[in-house]
Amino acid sequence: MKYRITHTNSFHYESEVEQSLNTIRLKPRAGECQRVLSYDLTISPQSMIKEYTDIWQNNIGNFFIAEAHSELIITATSTVSVQKAPYIYQINYSEEMRNIFTSQLFKSHYLPYLNTSTLTSLTEAQMQEVLWAIGGKNDNPLKLACDVMTYLFKTIKYDPYATTVSTTAEEAFDLKAGVCQDYTHIMLGILRYCGIPARYISGYLYVGEDDDLIGDTATHAWVEIMVPGIGWIGLDPTNNVEVLDNHIVLCVGRDYRDVSPVEGVYQGGGHTLEVKVDVTKIEHL
Repeated sequence: MKYRITHTNSFHYESEVEQSLNTIRLKPRAGECQRVLSYDLTISPQSMIKEYTDIWQNNIGNFFIAEAHSELIITATSTVSVQKAPYIYQINYSEEMRNIFTSQLFKSHYLPYLNTSTLTSLTEAQMQEVLWAIGGKNDNPLKLACDVMTYLFKTIKYDPYATTVSTTAEEAFDLKAGVCQDYTHIMLGILRYCGIPARYISGYLYVGEDDDLIGDTATHAWVEIMVPGIGWIGLDPTNNVEVLDNHIVLCVGRDYRDVSPVEGVYQGGGHTLEVKVDVTKIEHL
């Protein structure tokens, strides 16, 4: 499937800003299941941008605006081709895969995705509540991850007003409400507690005619788990679905702090932010 994504961040300042330094993560990743066919970035006021990749192989851009400005508008337009990932429910979790998964070498290699963080940590009582509800741990990480995903989908209410970007998994779990970022942070905390390497994915969701899916009005978030012999497999707890060809990967990391689309500092007063995302399926380039 091919998609065109237009992502605009508009910052409107209460008074003129003297200067600003910004970091953006708006260029989609290339990978086994995804190709970036084109990428165009416009910044107003105009600025030169320095591009590089971070430790997680995300595409990063830095730019500095020295002139006074009352607004900053960043628009990224990308064309991406996405192929279907493996159907997780059709994977036979073999004894060989289990031996690799339980090895010390495997755990050491994926240690960054096994360690908890402030945003993904849960209390012992919260994790035990989930494990009790799904029948406890089992030695099949595929089944365990799917069970956790379904549990969160059924127990956490999607509410865009319940949380903020700084809400932790522990706080969202107590609220039993949140957005895709909160579902993802909670699921990461549980899976890592169970010894499953799991990473945060920031990206876009193409909904099309499927009104049951949530997450296409801004950047979306979901989880990927590492399965020996298969690779990274995506699960979307906000929608209780396996990630296939309608999820477009933007960045990966340990939690939201590694993948924030736009962040920066400036000299001046307060501001408002308007985010607009449009994902369109295209048949021909």
